[in-house]
Amino acid sequence: SVATAGSCFAQHVGRWLARAGVDVLDAEPAPPVMPDAVARAFGYRLFSGRYGNIYTARQFRQLLDDVISGEVDRAHVWERPGGGFVDAFRPTVEPEGIATVDEVLLHRQYHLERTSQMLRKAEVFVFTLGLTEAWEDGATGRVFPVCPGVAGGAFDAGRHRLHRFRHGEVLEDLGLILARLRRFNPAMQMILTVSPVPLTATATGEHVLAATTHAKATLRAAAGDFAADTDGVDYFPAYELVTSHATGGPWFEPNLRSVSEAGVEMVMTRFLAAQGVVPDIPPAGDAGAPADTGPEDGDEDGDDLICDELLIRAAR
Repeated sequence: SVATAGSCFAQHVGRWLARAGVDVLDAEPAPPVMPDAVARAFGYRLFSGRYGNIYTARQFRQLLDDVISGEVDRAHVWERPGGGFVDAFRPTVEPEGIATVDEVLLHRQYHLERTSQMLRKAEVFVFTLGLTEAWEDGATGRVFPVCPGVAGGAFDAGRHRLHRFRHGEVLEDLGLILARLRRFNPAMQMILTVSPVPLTATATGEHVLAATTHAKATLRAAAGDFAADTDGVDYFPAYELVTSHATGGPWFEPNLRSVSEAGVEMVMTRFLAAQGVVPDIPPAGDAGAPADTGPEDGDEDGDDLICDELLIRAAR
């Protein structure tokens, strides 16, 4: 039984594993009558939990701490500019907001309980690292998937600060993540990947190309070091397969950010083969493949991934 989490590219992992007949866990299935495009917009069928995109190792560690403690806090409910409230740690899974703060807390409590049940069943966890930048609450040290004020809440320059995680911090967080996962299943194994999707923006003041290289190098080094030093952990080179000149690309769409369907197929067929799975999978465009949700997801090229950072464009 396999569980998945990570940045937006990680959405492909569970989808391809399921198509290959692997037992991919789903802590919070969508209502049966909900159309696929609607379900995905509301955070269903993206990962093994309805936790939305988890971009940093710290964010994943924080989620596991919350699952273990089961605590919910009213201070972590954001008000939306257009009305309603959202969970500060997964603000995009309810794109229309929820009517009251109490309802948001009930939703989060249910989410943590269901995630806990799922983790007890998981034998392998596939985690895709995406970013090293996160917005942090200076008072509590907790990090958010998007900057406060983008998908809810309000940005406070005196409280919210940019945190750029370094190699040592990512390495430490990965160790703590595995320790927490093994509280649910002592035999839990882990596969790490790094997302090949470049940053759409950076808050560091650097050019986004330099910031992307810095982030991916940091994550790649930390993931590789952790896998090399830890039993039951492996690294799969999804990042290298897309970005290396040796694979003969190009694997990106014209916007130079979205990985093409051919690129996804190239990566995931190699991933499945590396795990000893040799399924009869129809080509990506055949029946059974998920429908493209179209450019309304925020990407002009019709990328079907739900990527929170694209909200930056809308917030402008």
